[in-house]
Amino acid sequence: MSLLIKGARILGGDPSDVYVEDGVVREVGVSTGSPAGAETVDADGLVLLPGLVDLHTHLREPGREDAETILTGSQAAAAGGYTAVLAMANTNPVTDTGEAAERILDLGRQAGLVDVQPVGAVTKGLGGEELAELGLMARSRAGVRVFSDDGRCVADPRVMRRALEYVKTYGGVVSQHSQDPALAPYATACCHEGELSGRLGLPGWPGVAEDVIVARDVMLARHTGSRLHVAHVSTAGSVEVIRWAKSAGIDVTAEVTPHHLLLTTDLLAGYDPTYKVNPPLRPAEDVEALRDALADGTIDAVATDHAPHARHDKEHAFVDAAFGMLGLETALGVVATVMVGTGRLDWAGVARVMSHNPARIAGLAGHGQELAAGAPANLVLVDPSATVTVDRDASLSLSRNNPWHGRELTGRVVATYLRGERTYDGRAAALA
Repeated sequence: MSLLIKGARILGGDPSDVYVEDGVVREVGVSTGSPAGAETVDADGLVLLPGLVDLHTHLREPGREDAETILTGSQAAAAGGYTAVLAMANTNPVTDTGEAAERILDLGRQAGLVDVQPVGAVTKGLGGEELAELGLMARSRAGVRVFSDDGRCVADPRVMRRALEYVKTYGGVVSQHSQDPALAPYATACCHEGELSGRLGLPGWPGVAEDVIVARDVMLARHTGSRLHVAHVSTAGSVEVIRWAKSAGIDVTAEVTPHHLLLTTDLLAGYDPTYKVNPPLRPAEDVEALRDALADGTIDAVATDHAPHARHDKEHAFVDAAFGMLGLETALGVVATVMVGTGRLDWAGVARVMSHNPARIAGLAGHGQELAAGAPANLVLVDPSATVTVDRDASLSLSRNNPWHGRELTGRVVATYLRGERTYDGRAAALA
C-alpha cells in the first residue's frame, strides 16, 4: 500500500509532501509527484505530526469491560491522534506476571488500531509489599520496560529502592504515583486540601503529600543510579523538586495530564463527581507552574491518565465516586488550546511532549521518530485552526465521565495512520 500526503505542514513548518509505502516514510519533500496507485490525501493547511504516544492509559480490560475494553480504548486513542498507548497494570487480574503482560499485548494486536504496550505492576497485586515478576515481564514477548502501581503509591522506601535496582538491570523505569498515604489516605482524601475543601466539607489532599514522595524518590534514583518517572505531576512543589533533580543530573522524567494543565479545583463547587480525579485538581497557581514546566522542559511529556468509568461507579456522592476522567480523544485539543494558543509551545514542541519524549521514556523504538525517510509511518494530521465543541455522547470510549463536555477546544484530528494504515478518519466522522 502507498500513500501520498500532499502539502502538509510538517511540525507546523512549510508545506511539504510525504510519500509512504509499505508502512514506511519513503520520501519527504516538495512536489514528490503522484506515484501510480498511491492514495492521495490533500493536506493543505494541515499540520503533520508523528503519531502521539500516551504513557498513561487505563483500558480496564481484563476485569472492567463495562467501562472500557482494549478495542474501544484503542478506537478512542486513534481518534485522538495516538499510535501507541501504555496500558496501566491496575486491571483484574493485575498485570504482574509475564503471562498477563503478553495477554494485554495480544489483545492490543487483535484490535490493530494502536500499539498497546503493557505496563507491569511494581508489586504483586499492587499490594506494595512484594515485588512482582519484573524480570519475567521484561523478558516476555511484551518486553515490558515501564513498571507502575498507578492508583497506589509504592509507599515503602525499601520496596521502592529494590524496584529501582531491579528495573535498572532491564533498562526499565518505575513510574510512580506520588501520594503519601499517611498524608492523603486512599480511603478518605478526595480533593485538594484548601479553603474550598473546608467549605465543602470534603476530606482534603494536601499538595505536600505528592511533593514528599517525589523528593524521596529522586534521592532513591540518585542512590541507585536508576531511572524514575513521575506520573501525573500536579503541584508547583513537585515541579521545583524535579527541576532541582534534573539540574543535579538525576535520571528523572515527568508527565502532566491535560486536565491538570487546564482545570482547577474551583470546579468542585458543584460537587460534580466528573471532576473527581487522582491526583486532584489543584489551584490556578499550580496550573501555571505546570504549564511553565512543560514549556521549559522540566516536565517531559503530556500523558492522558485516561480513566474510563461506568456510570454506576461515577454517579455517587462526591466522596464515594470513583476517581478519574476521560482524556484520549481530547488531549491534543487541550494542549493546542492551552499551550500552542498561548505561545508556550509550537507544533514542534507538541511533537516533543506528546510523541518524541513519551516514546523515548517508554523505549518504543517504532514511535516518536522524526518525520524523515526511513521512519515508520506513524502519523497524525491535524487541522490547527478548527474548533471543536466536545460532546461526551460522541465519544468512542464506552464511558461518559468526560470533563470536557460542552467546552470548545482548538485543533482537530483529521486522520491517524499506524504504519501507513489509516486508523481514524476525522473527515468521515465529522460527516456522520
